Amino acid sequence: MKWITRERPKIDRLACPWLIRRFIDPDAEIIYVPFEEVIPRAEALGATPFDIPGVEYTHHADKCTFDFLIEKHQVTDPAVHVMAPIVRGADTDRHDLASQASGLWAISAGLAYNEPDDQRLLEKGMLLYDALYSWAKHLQNVSHTQQPFENLLLEVFNKFLHQQKATGKKVPEWAKELRDIIQDQIDTNLSLSLKGLSETLQVHPAYLSREFSKYFDNLSFGDYIRKLRIEKAIQLLDSKHTLTEIAYLTGFSDQSHFTRIFKKHTGQSPSEYRKNLPEK
Repeated sequence: MKWITRERPKIDRLACPWLIRRFIDPDAEIIYVPFEEVIPRAEALGATPFDIPGVEYTHHADKCTFDFLIEKHQVTDPAVHVMAPIVRGADTDRHDLASQASGLWAISAGLAYNEPDDQRLLEKGMLLYDALYSWAKHLQNVSHTQQPFENLLLEVFNKFLHQQKATGKKVPEWAKELRDIIQDQIDTNLSLSLKGLSETLQVHPAYLSREFSKYFDNLSFGDYIRKLRIEKAIQLLDSKHTLTEIAYLTGFSDQSHFTRIFKKHTGQSPSEYRKNLPEK
């Protein structure tokens, strides 16, 4: 089938062709023409017009054309229904409908600005909506916030509490607050730093830096984090992860940085250390 709409697509006129080709008409030909040519060309080509006023496949009430296609062709895929309010919010400037709507609008507007050819724009749009579909189907409950540094800081806190319990030392008030602060930072996708923690705890950073070493193996905050990164890396070396992946998972900027710090702490490069591990 041929499907025709107005030129210079951004949201609905990219999302709809994606939905048509992936769930309704795999061999669909999508045609973009100036607005005033849509109806005459549709009649001449026997094409189905969409996303223009006065045709069947268009906006209805507060729903966009993407919504109408889902209902008309009874698309039941749950991931598509997750995508629907995102597309609707981006296409109708109702970014309150889905937190991802404003991002979809920004990326789509940028694509249209950079690509003057509508058919090449459609090709890129297909990739964009394939990615959004994969997120909706497989990744929407995966948090990017699960960064190695944040997990390491949680390990720091737990080891700290264990040390205090073992020695009978009184836990300072700032340490008691640390767990809630870390969780709040993780939940809101914010980065963690000694300065940031000191501001949240209302403790002077110099004091926090000085006191930190008293409770964590006489190491500074940075040294202790590096130590835990290396310990985590040693665990990961006994896995199928590549050295580049391990460097990323343990928070190093790149493999070269990871190798340098690892050798400084262990006397061996990561690859040498891995070779000496006993076989499972």
